[in-house]
Amino acid sequence: MGIFEDIKEKKCKIGVIGLGYVGLPLAMEFAHHASVIGFDINESNLQKMREGHDPCRELDDTVFEGADILFTSSLDDLRKANFYIVAVPTPIDEHNMPDLRPLLAATESVGKCLKVGDYVVYESTVYPGCTEEDCVPILERLSGLKAGADFKFGYSPERINPGEKVHTLPNTVKIVSACDDEALQQVAQVYEMVVKPGVHRAPSVKVAEAAKIIENTQRDVNIALMNELSIIFGRIGINTYDVLEAAGTKWNFLPFYPGLVGGHCIGVDPYYLVYKAAELKYHTQLISAGRFVNDSMGGYIGKKVVKQILSYGKPILNARILVMGMTFKENVADIRNSKVIDIINEFKDYGVTVDVVDPYAEPDQVEKFYGISLAEKPQGKYDAVVVAVAHNAYKNIPEDDFVQLCNENGILVDVKGLYRNKITKLHYWSL
Repeated sequence: MGIFEDIKEKKCKIGVIGLGYVGLPLAMEFAHHASVIGFDINESNLQKMREGHDPCRELDDTVFEGADILFTSSLDDLRKANFYIVAVPTPIDEHNMPDLRPLLAATESVGKCLKVGDYVVYESTVYPGCTEEDCVPILERLSGLKAGADFKFGYSPERINPGEKVHTLPNTVKIVSACDDEALQQVAQVYEMVVKPGVHRAPSVKVAEAAKIIENTQRDVNIALMNELSIIFGRIGINTYDVLEAAGTKWNFLPFYPGLVGGHCIGVDPYYLVYKAAELKYHTQLISAGRFVNDSMGGYIGKKVVKQILSYGKPILNARILVMGMTFKENVADIRNSKVIDIINEFKDYGVTVDVVDPYAEPDQVEKFYGISLAEKPQGKYDAVVVAVAHNAYKNIPEDDFVQLCNENGILVDVKGLYRNKITKLHYWSL
């Protein structure tokens, strides 16, 4: 009998630490197959969950029905678990360095609860070696137990994509790893309870950590190439999306597109690999260059819009611009690390008056993170309208609606190319 059988028979509980975009969907999936303790330090969010609502607005309320889960911020409650899953954010600081404070704080909480025979599995995205070098020593120090002998540990990288309705947790292969073969078997069986396609058993914890971090690094580098191409094609005077559509007729051309790269995955994870490489005395070339290109796109878009306004004989000081979309990606409420703020700040540097609307973003969160007051709706006429995020609500807006929003010689800036070949009454620009 292993811990998997005890969890299956509800003799042991699963504790999920961190109930955000990653932790809550995981906790709720397990809560329909096992007994779960959901732990978080945000009491306001916990109360919403107790009432059957997802604070991130990703899960339907029906998911909470019949779930065997306790939402708590108490370590006394958390101690009743035997299989701990850590799913807290791993952001970067203002210097683009890994900020492990949430991860290490969660590890300390688990370390205070750990008992002989317990398991600890990390899902937070980290650089290879972080679990064993940074987290396990804390677990050992605070519990007085020995890793591998008294308790087992593993790593199973999250694959949650906010806004995704197809490749969800139950439908996506999960990578699992552990400190030894026995633990790997138990961890794999626990995850197989909720992951229909099954799991991939990585040969080591470091391999699993590395696999996760290169998933987003690969996307980052490819999008950076598309962004650089869009700058070149802009100078040539051709539309990037027209070029990509033509090139896409070749069977092995990869479908990547230009755009803003923010959020807490693609825009963050590569910096963890850059940090680890520097620790190993290697300076990343391609990864760092891709990060530079993608981090520069907001400022580039802002400058292009300013030049467009000036080219039509309008004064830029006190020009009015409407920005549509503030979240880091389409159809989600998450504003963390949204690169739309870079466009807005570029406008403000030129003395432009900016109104911002978004059907998903929470106004209090936008105010808290960025000091911007979201407008309920557009106000008056604008010299330019920037569709910055491809929300579904924006995809089928008639051109005449944009015309009504604009002054003479109005400009529609279409960051994601939603309105390509559809605009005839306004000046049009996209990446």
